[in-house]
Amino acid sequence: MRMVQRNLDEFEGQYLGKLEGYLRDRGEDTLEDAYELGRQALAQGMGILDMAAIHQQAVLKIMTRSGAPRKNVEAAERAGEFFAQSAAPFEMTHRAFGEANASLGRLNEALEAETRRIAHALHDESGQLLAAVHMTLDEVARGLSPPVRERLQEVRKLLDQIENQLRQLSHDLRPTVLDDLGLVPALEVLAHRMSRRMEHPIRIEGFSGQRLPAPIETALYRIVHEALNNVVRHAQATRTRVRIERTDTGVRCSVVDDGVGFDPAQPSSAAHKAGLGLVGIRERLHALGGTLEIKSGRGRGTEIRLAVPLEGNYHAGTGSARR
Repeated sequence: MRMVQRNLDEFEGQYLGKLEGYLRDRGEDTLEDAYELGRQALAQGMGILDMAAIHQQAVLKIMTRSGAPRKNVEAAERAGEFFAQSAAPFEMTHRAFGEANASLGRLNEALEAETRRIAHALHDESGQLLAAVHMTLDEVARGLSPPVRERLQEVRKLLDQIENQLRQLSHDLRPTVLDDLGLVPALEVLAHRMSRRMEHPIRIEGFSGQRLPAPIETALYRIVHEALNNVVRHAQATRTRVRIERTDTGVRCSVVDDGVGFDPAQPSSAAHKAGLGLVGIRERLHALGGTLEIKSGRGRGTEIRLAVPLEGNYHAGTGSARR
């Protein structure tokens, strides 16, 4: 929250006084005062540009009072040291935010790697074990009477159901098509599955060409999946469209439905908004330096827009995505 005008005037007066004291004796104590002024400004919701404007006004006042051009040049140079110290808390906060985002990104990558391992184990190892069980049942059934073989057939059906459930669970955890073919084919498979739940088709509009970096593909897949879950739970839509666009600097994604929508400005919509899974979506986007925008209105459907930059520290995979 920004300072009210009275507090802002008081802060400007404090800044001017401390700057004058530093220019007078250049003491370390005064530099510590500059740092404390920066912390105070940060706590009150001021930005670095606000601090720069206050500093400029203070320097102009000091130079106007002096009237000596040579002294003014020296004072302006020394005042820069004071401003740099007052800006240090902003720099530290920015660095901490960047480190937190980097840590979140590494955590997401570790979770995805573990999820991938579990999903492949469910798909491959469980499938192999169940195949071995079927072969064993075949051997056992040869020496049994027809009634017993019929009972074993019921066991086979149960095993088939288990296999289908394990395959579905594996896909929900981490679709292999995302690793093998990329984002757009994975979204097409997801749309085909979820269309049955929505009872209306989901249109996927994607790009063709070089694969996106793996962290971006994973994040966008998870976000679109969550957005489509929201359509199922809340929207009562008859049409849904997912669009993925790649630009020179990043990738844009939108999920649009023609459902009931909601009014973000109304308090009554709070429960609806809380169910949108926005916390997880925002966390994934923040880890990639992305942005999120939601447009909706009662009876006008909902559109989720997001953008992710293609950072230089990501390494794009090979392969292609198709329309």
